Amino acid sequence: MTETIINLETVNPIEFFGVNNGKLDLLKKKFPLLKILSRGTQLKLSGSHEQIENAREKIELLVQYLERNGHVSENYFEQILGGDDAEVIDNFVERNPNEVLVFGPNGKSVRARTANQKKLVAAADKNDIVFAIGPAGTGKTYTAVALAVRALKNKSVKKIILTRPAVEAGESLGFLPGDLKEKIDPYLRPLYDALDDMIPADKLGYYMSTRVIEIAPLAYMRGRTLDNAFIILDEAQNATDLQIKMFLTRIGANAKAIITGDLTQVDLPKHQSSGLEKATRILKNIDGITHIELDEDDVVRHRLVKAIIKAYDRDFERQQENQLPREPKKIVKSQQKPEEDKQ
Repeated sequence: MTETIINLETVNPIEFFGVNNGKLDLLKKKFPLLKILSRGTQLKLSGSHEQIENAREKIELLVQYLERNGHVSENYFEQILGGDDAEVIDNFVERNPNEVLVFGPNGKSVRARTANQKKLVAAADKNDIVFAIGPAGTGKTYTAVALAVRALKNKSVKKIILTRPAVEAGESLGFLPGDLKEKIDPYLRPLYDALDDMIPADKLGYYMSTRVIEIAPLAYMRGRTLDNAFIILDEAQNATDLQIKMFLTRIGANAKAIITGDLTQVDLPKHQSSGLEKATRILKNIDGITHIELDEDDVVRHRLVKAIIKAYDRDFERQQENQLPREPKKIVKSQQKPEEDKQ
């Protein structure tokens, strides 16, 4: 039996241990063979030397993350504990200043955290139109908004335009209370949430009031020419063929556009097909337009989201297999002779 004490003096112990020791309980769950006790700003570990060293490595990574960011959510705490060291260092801890897209309120840094998110950043730097396709939780929208905010702060563009199709812009919206803006805002909430992480509230309010940042449903884009702007079409799988074409032909001089979508979550009525699939297919070989595919390995939400996506993918594959046409059974004709007519 070995014992060691780890000092946490460089971080807020409440942030490390969590409310009601919620994060400490995650640490104990990760290392069930260790006896882990918290005393003020210290952790006392008792157990085998190997187990203690493994726990120490994870604790040091958590401390590094807290030193840099000041806060770690239970979700990130669990992901850092669960990943291998190379993945953790790449995604959470060692942050190359050149990779940070934008610093948000309270010094929070926003950057691409997965391989395909980094491809998205590189693609947006080199191309004027980028299609980012992938399932929920892969950071498509968040990374795109970070790129737009970076471009605005660097004065590469004069405005940001964020748009989404309001797929229920008919009868369903009519039953919601409020004016048109209040009816549509729930559809645009994810875009507001991303901006809240990257721009202080007072500055964001100023940008919105002066239309430096504009958030609007896709239908409002018709007839406009969008110059000197970074434009994001989110949830593009819910845009029709004509809407996608309309959006792409709005792009003006010195403008960039990112189109994000998840082709497995189309909410359009059954008689309407998504325009995103066609756009990604027919615009593949045009210089200045590129496509990035994200998958479950890019999921940065709760760890269960990745498992949920995989489960649905397996179920979809089973359905596809069951729908394959089967070879018709050969009918063997009877060799019996027909009965002779009764006389």
